[in-house]
Amino acid sequence: MVVELTALHWIYVVFIALIIGFMVMRRDTTIVCIVGIFLIAITATGGLSDSISSIFNSFSYAITELLSTILVISIIVAMSHTLTKTGINDVMISPFRKLIRTPALAYWTIGILMMMISWFFWPSPAVALLGAVLLPVAIRAGLPALGVAMAMNLFGHGIALSGDFVIQAAPKLTSDAAGIPISDVIEASVPLVFIMGIVTTITAFYLLQRDMKQGKLKASTEVMPVPSVETPSEQALLSISQKRFFAVLVPLFFAADVAAMSILDLTGGDATALIGGTSIIILLLISLTGYKSKGLEKTTQFLIEGFQFGFKVFGPVIPIAAFFYLGDEGFTKIIGEYLPKASHGIVNDLGLALANIVPLSKAVGAVTLTIVGAITGLDGSGFSGISLAGSVAGLFAVAIGKGAATLTALGQIAAIWVGGGTLIPWALIPAAAICNVDPFELARRNLVPVVIGLIITTIAAMFLI
Repeated sequence: MVVELTALHWIYVVFIALIIGFMVMRRDTTIVCIVGIFLIAITATGGLSDSISSIFNSFSYAITELLSTILVISIIVAMSHTLTKTGINDVMISPFRKLIRTPALAYWTIGILMMMISWFFWPSPAVALLGAVLLPVAIRAGLPALGVAMAMNLFGHGIALSGDFVIQAAPKLTSDAAGIPISDVIEASVPLVFIMGIVTTITAFYLLQRDMKQGKLKASTEVMPVPSVETPSEQALLSISQKRFFAVLVPLFFAADVAAMSILDLTGGDATALIGGTSIIILLLISLTGYKSKGLEKTTQFLIEGFQFGFKVFGPVIPIAAFFYLGDEGFTKIIGEYLPKASHGIVNDLGLALANIVPLSKAVGAVTLTIVGAITGLDGSGFSGISLAGSVAGLFAVAIGKGAATLTALGQIAAIWVGGGTLIPWALIPAAAICNVDPFELARRNLVPVVIGLIITTIAAMFLI
């Protein structure tokens, strides 16, 4: 099949290369994306006013597509603030303190708890929920603070965030960019996420134990005090019985959500809405119970804090998502009907053209997606570039003839493991700070396990395509 490539296609390719180049140089890509949107628009329409308007329209389109994701994350963060400030999180985690009696138990217990909490609360709030409570316990058990930070990073910002099975922010971005259903990406990511997670965490634990036995890494005999996020007046907001009640109620609510998702087959936006609505109910119940007459005002305050966090995190995502949405059906909705009549979208056209020129193999596609994903994570966000990974996956899948979901999942995993807080400081710095360790040392410790994990996961993906 002969594909007609126009100037629009080549501009899109050039700006993909520029975006990758800027990410490699650790420079911000916002201006590059805006210029790319403008040039594509003016080339298509030939009108200055329409092209300028397209910049705003592309941002509006991207925000509309991402709004439910931004909203649910903001609400979850707001809810997590209520759990932290009322002391409910202390009660929720306290039973696990009895499990932490050796360095090995400390590493795996903190890691698995971090993963489970991150699936529902996202890793950044989970660091606050776990760090202040379990860090002293882990150190007393003999695990160095650096080991605690590694466990929180690898299980939370690695396994939980790269799969993002519950909130589904990551697969939403990548599936949209690849032009495939979100359920396909989630299904394809399950084996890859756990292969990556198992290899990386076991490798990290082995290296940690080896250095502890050789005396290169020692547990501190003194527990560094972690400042409490609660004020003295907030510590007494709820009675012990009330804290215990909510400590049981909150997990039950989310367990019910998971059951409902399975029974009712809820995915994507429906699953997000269920989690978001549950989080709002929990926020209201805790705020009104704890703050009583001031509960109305405190609820609004917590929501404001949550929205500030949400838009701060997704601020860099919107411009780059706006650009990459032009590669698919977003082009028509943002700019108009300016592509050739036989076109299936810029990305699909490029994929077909590539298939006619270079016969891509499954191995080449998998290695390329891992590299592209890792490169997009170099900006330290993890999320700002996964749209690119999705677009490239869609392009390669067209050229190979299959494997769109697997390639998309692979690019998503590589991008988030590198940029989401295990190697590049996005959430790495908060985890390092709460554990009182050097963030650069933490990144160095994570490097070998993550690289080994990416290599083995890429090989596994070759067989799954």
